[in-house]
Amino acid sequence: MHPYHRIDASREVPPVSASPKQPSIKQQRAAAREAKLAEFRAKEARRKRVRTIGIASGIVAVVAVIGLLVTAIVLTPKPASYSKGGTGAEIDGVETFENGAGHVTGTVDYPQTPPAGGEHNQVWLNCGVYEQPVPSENAVHSMEHGAIWVTYDPERVSGDALATLKSKLPSTYVVLSPFEGLDTPIALSGWNAQLKLDDAADPRIPEFFEEYWQSQNVPEPGALCTGAFDAPGKVS
Repeated sequence: MHPYHRIDASREVPPVSASPKQPSIKQQRAAAREAKLAEFRAKEARRKRVRTIGIASGIVAVVAVIGLLVTAIVLTPKPASYSKGGTGAEIDGVETFENGAGHVTGTVDYPQTPPAGGEHNQVWLNCGVYEQPVPSENAVHSMEHGAIWVTYDPERVSGDALATLKSKLPSTYVVLSPFEGLDTPIALSGWNAQLKLDDAADPRIPEFFEEYWQSQNVPEPGALCTGAFDAPGKVS
């Protein structure tokens, strides 16, 4: 050996590292299944969150709708309620008449303005609220069946006053309409009875209905107030 070629025993040769062991096919398949299972669980979790949010939103929407309906029901004015017929009570300001009855064609010259009975058209006016004047001959026929005809001067009764007047009406057997040439702001007419008023808040309005609404003293008590003629301007 050449004297200058010495082996340094302190220098260690690093060991040769072994190649990493590859997973087996079985392990690879198991890992793939775990990955798919994890992905499925994540999708299910997202689906449940979306479903929960949808259900919660639906419940909120339903509660909101119910709240609106309840509010509407509570705030919607209820029709006034009266007893049929009357007891013969005297009401201050009521005038009574002795008009006859009978079916005619054409117009009628009534002794009262607005009419409070008398001859009339053979077709009655369907009860309800009208925004235009209605034919007197048809409205009088409705009165013959026990309806009350409430007329008003639209120049003097509108807005809140008209709303107040409407709030005092029953749900049926009543006609409300403006009337041309009315000599008072409001007139309530039953068969052969009439009350003229200045104020829609007058306490005699419900008194008049209690006494004359669906009275048994009309020529045709209990006859229908529907199923006949709708004049122009009917809104309810």
